Formats: sequence, C-alpha cells, structure tokens
Amino acid sequence: ERPYNCTGCGKGFSCNYSLVTHRRIHTGKKPFAFIDSGKSFSQSTNFNRHHCHHCVHTGEKPYSCADCGQRFTRKASLTQHHHIHTGEKPYSCADCGKSFKHSSHLTQH
Repeated sequence: ERPYNCTGCGKGFSCNYSLVTHRRIHTGKKPFAFIDSGKSFSQSTNFNRHHCHHCVHTGEKPYSCADCGQRFTRKASLTQHHHIHTGEKPYSCADCGKSFKHSSHLTQH
C-alpha cells in the first residue's frame, strides 16, 4: 500500500518521510549543506557520501575512537575498529559457527 502520493508527479510512497524526500526533486530544496563550500544536497545520504569523499582529499578524520583516540575518515571504519576493543566478532559462518571481526574474513573462510 502506498497512501502518500506526490502532487507533482503522482508517484506513491508507503511512508510520509519518503514522500517528503521525493518532493525535493520537484522543489529543488537542498537542506543538507556544507557551510565552507556551499555545496548542498537534497538527501542526507548524499551529503554524508560527499563528506566521506571530501575527507579523503583533505585528510580530515572527524570520527574518533573513545577508547584509544585513533581517528577515521568514515564512521563505518570507526565501527569496525571498535571491534578490536570489544572483542566482538559479529560475522558468523552459518555452516560451522566460527565468528570473525570483519565480513571479508568470513567471505574468505
């Protein structure tokens, strides 16, 4: 069921948030912006993706480990690093039950 319909094009959505995001295509509204460069985006996912790309070029590392202070350009890298401190191994083999800290290690297994 898609009860939320766009008045601009008629496209239907299952939740209001998706409709609100979609409407920005028609309005041109870009509420996610970088203050320093003025570059703006209609969706937070695109804003975050650009921020990661920006960090690669500038060397900025905005994500810091609370345990050891190591810094990262991407939040996902910090999350993965955190497994070192917690000992968590969230990726498990369905066949033998062996667990791994990284999904790539499970794939290799």
